[in-house]
Amino acid sequence: MAFKCRYVILFLIPTLLAAQEKSEFQQIMERLDRLEQENRDLAAEVRSLRAELAASTGAANPQPAATTANAGNQSAPAQAPPAQPTIDERVAVQERRIEEQAQSKVEASQKFPVSLTGMVLFNGFLNGKANNGQEDPTTASLSGATAYGGGSLGQSVLGLLFQGPHIFGGGQINGNLYMDFFGGTSSSLNHLVRLRVASVEFDWAHTSLMVGQEKPIIAPREPNSLAQVGVSPLTGSGNLWLWNPQVRLEQRFSFGDQAGLRAQVGVYQTSEPSSVNRLGEYASTVSTDRPSIEGRFEFWRQFSKGARIEIAPGFHESSTHVAGASVSSNLFTVDWLIQPVSKLQLTGTFFTGQNAAGVGGIRQGFSIFGNQPVGIGATGGWAQFSILATQRLSFNFYGGQESDSPRDLLNGDIARNLTYAGNIIYRLGPNVLLGLEASQLRTTYFQLPRLFNDHYDLAVAYLF
Repeated sequence: MAFKCRYVILFLIPTLLAAQEKSEFQQIMERLDRLEQENRDLAAEVRSLRAELAASTGAANPQPAATTANAGNQSAPAQAPPAQPTIDERVAVQERRIEEQAQSKVEASQKFPVSLTGMVLFNGFLNGKANNGQEDPTTASLSGATAYGGGSLGQSVLGLLFQGPHIFGGGQINGNLYMDFFGGTSSSLNHLVRLRVASVEFDWAHTSLMVGQEKPIIAPREPNSLAQVGVSPLTGSGNLWLWNPQVRLEQRFSFGDQAGLRAQVGVYQTSEPSSVNRLGEYASTVSTDRPSIEGRFEFWRQFSKGARIEIAPGFHESSTHVAGASVSSNLFTVDWLIQPVSKLQLTGTFFTGQNAAGVGGIRQGFSIFGNQPVGIGATGGWAQFSILATQRLSFNFYGGQESDSPRDLLNGDIARNLTYAGNIIYRLGPNVLLGLEASQLRTTYFQLPRLFNDHYDLAVAYLF
């Protein structure tokens, strides 16, 4: 009996193996059948898409009927239709676009588009002796110091650009926010994030309303520089730059296609100086933030071959409260852009008036004689000449100064602050800039000697 069981088992083993192989073979065949069916379906879809594409191409580009008036026995040569992209090419293009959008996308809780922008900026610098321990001083210091150099990433900028919803009247809401790491101390381990500018804009076809923190309305331009980014270039030397809260209304007028007017008016919050050493017992009586009224009216004209001109007069009016009295701050300004050809530009700003400290002038807007505050007369401005040699290379030469009236100054005040500079900016790649700059700062103190400070800077900027 045992002998017969062994024969039965030996007979069943091949049968079972054959059944297993048959089952696996059937599975493979079924998979092949499914793949072939899917291939047939895809081929049918491709043929259908090509037929639709050919039909739409023929409808969009109908061939003219043949004429026989002068044909004779000659026939016009057939013109082959333009090659159309294949389905695979179209799919590849769409995939690349999706990848690009995924790389630039920042998720926002309100589901509106937000873009990340900014630059990583490295500055290697060398200063003269009158630097007051600062990376890029805006005045030559009276305190004795030694020349020193170093490197910094504190002027790097991080920004967000956001696009909001459409609103009534065909308008749209847009905005931005920029920060840097220039706060704190000069130590590379103690940089603090600091708000630079930010705005929310309501834009219509001819009208815009902006609320935010920006440069004064009267001084939107500034020189091109990678050496001085933590504060605007030519701070204290003719560039009114203080980034402060404001509300601004803009109306645009067109005089044909080649000329127009941009009218801007708004309320700007000043930042009043409160130097304890200079004002003594009156320092605590200063109202540090005051509202002002500003306006700017830009006339522009576009010419052929890239030529353009912009001229913009403006005004500023506010008052400083100190020692129980008011000191008027009133300025007349004009800024310009003159571009005779596409590769040459002349830009700048001029201002005159009194008490300019609250919008970015030298931080001595008024003096107190006895117990009577007096606004300091101020005249200043800056100009820049730029050569856009190639798409990669540009040369910029700029200078500016502010001169304050000596009759309004106290001992040790700044009578004149002058800066001039030149730089080369070269685009190493699509988003990598190299900058070389040399500048000299000359500060003349009232009834004290004039001081100099030289500054040299090597900058590498990675834009993103």
